[in-house]
Amino acid sequence: MRIAIEATQEVGRRAARILLNEFSLQKLGLVAEEHSVTDKRVERAIDLSSYDVLVTDAADPRPAFEDSLEANIDCVAWRGAEYFTSSLSDDLEVAGRSLVVNANLGQGIGPALAGHEIARGGEVLEIEIAWTEPGRPLRRGTAIPFPDPVGARWGRTDTDAWGQSVTIVPIKGIWAAAMARITTAGTEGVSTRVVGVSDQAAHLEALSLAAAAAAAATGAYPMGRQGAADIGDSYLHRAIEMGLDIAFFSYSS
Repeated sequence: MRIAIEATQEVGRRAARILLNEFSLQKLGLVAEEHSVTDKRVERAIDLSSYDVLVTDAADPRPAFEDSLEANIDCVAWRGAEYFTSSLSDDLEVAGRSLVVNANLGQGIGPALAGHEIARGGEVLEIEIAWTEPGRPLRRGTAIPFPDPVGARWGRTDTDAWGQSVTIVPIKGIWAAAMARITTAGTEGVSTRVVGVSDQAAHLEALSLAAAAAAAATGAYPMGRQGAADIGDSYLHRAIEMGLDIAFFSYSS
């Protein structure tokens, strides 16, 4: 796979280093950034059309969207759902390309964890997805059982870019976490399973982006706008292969 990456901040730079550990990576092109890496696969990205996918961690990924369409390649953005327009949808359909947005911890890994648990079967009674964001910790709200080192925290109910109810947990420091809590009913009764991840924020965000980049470079996403977690276990398994550790516990009622 050949990946071009626009690293405007630490997330993108870390994602590039993670991708260099992929044995199937043929070329890693750096967009508008000098490099001092001795790996022969790293180069300055001059001609985007020679890559499989353009990856960006930019706060405003619209220029990357346009550049990828002009080069006729797929694009993966760390964020970006709010910048998607109907005209962009038409352009993607004409080009037959995919645009993957929200390849981040909360809106990528979080829903992927939930999807994995839902696929285990049973009648789904309740789904709760939560993740941390920088901010002042709350003293009340919804109790969220993140794995250590973040641990149990208070969160507030919010609505994500897709209009779904989620729980946002403000936190200070270097750590971050995401969690899915799924309650199902089956032949053995009602059970709740909690799955979560917790690590340094920059690492988790970079891993979330790198996993979507690798998946897109191998054609895992269909044409059009996609959320990073829309391909379900394929995205999560990529992240696990790249070093994502998942904690879980379950209980019955």
